[in-house]
Amino acid sequence: MNSAQIPDIFKDIRPYTQDELPQVFEELEADEQFQSVLGKLSPSLQQQFAQMSAALRQAGGTISNLEVQKHLIYPVVKDILVRLANGYELVVPQAFDRQTPHTFITNHRDIVLDSAFLSCMLVENGFPTTVEIAIGDNLLIYPWIKKLVRINKSFIVQRSLSMREMLRASQTMSQYMHFAVTQKRENIWIAQREGRAKDSNDLTQDSLLKMMAMGGEGTMIDRLRQLNITPMALSYELDPCDYLKAVEFQLKRDIPGFVKSKNDDLVNMQTGILGKKGHVHFEAADCINEWLDTIDASISKTDFFPAVAQHIDKEIHKLYCLYPANYLAADMLCNGDAHAEHYTGADAKAFSDYVAERLSLAEDALKLHGLIPDMEFLRERMLTMYANPVFNHEKAVKSDDISS
Repeated sequence: MNSAQIPDIFKDIRPYTQDELPQVFEELEADEQFQSVLGKLSPSLQQQFAQMSAALRQAGGTISNLEVQKHLIYPVVKDILVRLANGYELVVPQAFDRQTPHTFITNHRDIVLDSAFLSCMLVENGFPTTVEIAIGDNLLIYPWIKKLVRINKSFIVQRSLSMREMLRASQTMSQYMHFAVTQKRENIWIAQREGRAKDSNDLTQDSLLKMMAMGGEGTMIDRLRQLNITPMALSYELDPCDYLKAVEFQLKRDIPGFVKSKNDDLVNMQTGILGKKGHVHFEAADCINEWLDTIDASISKTDFFPAVAQHIDKEIHKLYCLYPANYLAADMLCNGDAHAEHYTGADAKAFSDYVAERLSLAEDALKLHGLIPDMEFLRERMLTMYANPVFNHEKAVKSDDISS
C-alpha cells in the first residue's frame, strides 16, 4: 500500500510505506549518529545500507518494506541466529493457515529480537509476509531509531501521555491493528504485556485485550475474532539480559521511585542483541477464534477479558520449550531434586558456573550505581526468572488434565 491508501489518522504511528522509503533512507544516510552506529556494527552493513538506499531512489518508491527486510534486515538477523544461538525453530500447528493474517500475542524476552526472530522464521517457514511490530515509544530514544523501526514494519505504541490522550491513542492503535490485519493483510506481533516480565512470570494484561477490542465492529467477541489472535510461546535457553534484570530488581528495591534511564534501555538492547541465547524455540498455538465461539455472548466485560487473558496464558505456558537450565533453577530455588530426570550432572555444573558468572556481572553493575550488591537476593531473582516457566508450564498441563 502507498501512503495515500492509508487513513491519515494513522500517519504518526504506522510503518513507512514503500513510497516513503526513499526519502527516509536518504535522511538516515545523512544522519551522522546512525552512520557511526552502522560503521561500528559492520562496515559491510554500512555499505549494504547505502546500496539499498540507492536502489530505492532508482526504483522510485516501488520496493516494498518486505523486500527491504528480506535484503537488508533479514541477513543481519539470520547472522545473529547462526552465530549467537545454538539452533532455532518455529513450530506451528499442522493445519495452521499461513495465508491468513494473524495477530501473534507472545511472552516477551528480548526488546529487539523477539519480533525480529519471528519475522526471520516466518520467511523461512513459507509465510507470505513477516509481522508488523508493536513497539513502545519509550524505546525510540533517538530519531534514527524511530525511523529505523518504522522501516522495519513497526507501529508505535504511545505511552507518555495523559489519561485522556492515552484513551484516544489506544483507540487509534486498535483501529490501526484492525486495518493492518483486515485491509493490509499483514501479520502483527504484540507482547502480552507492557514491557518484559523480568521474572519470566508471563501473564497477559487485560488492558491489552481491552485496547484490541476498541477497533473493529460488532460485539467484544466479534472484534477480537477479526484480529485472528494466536498465542505463541518464545523460549530462549539463555537470556543475555538476565543479570541486568536481576540488577533492576535490586535497584527498584533499594532506590525509591527508581526508573530506568534511556541509556539503560540502550544497554539492554545492545546486551540482548550481542549476547549468547542458547537454543531458541518459538511455538504457536491454534488461533483462539474457535475457542471464542464457545463463550456465552452475554458474558460481561468484567468477566470476558480476564477469561481471554487466562486462555492465552495457558496456551503460551503449555508450549514453553523447557531446558536443563529451567529445571535446574526450579530445583535450586526449592532446594530439591523434583526435576532431576531433566538434567545431568554435567548440566548442573555448567548452569552453576553460568549463574556464578552472571552474578559477578550483576555485582559489578550494582557497584557502579553505588549500591552494595545483595548476592542472595540477586541469586534468588536469577533463579526465579529461569524457574517460572517450569512452574507455569506444570500448572497449565495440570489444568488441561483436570478439564479433560
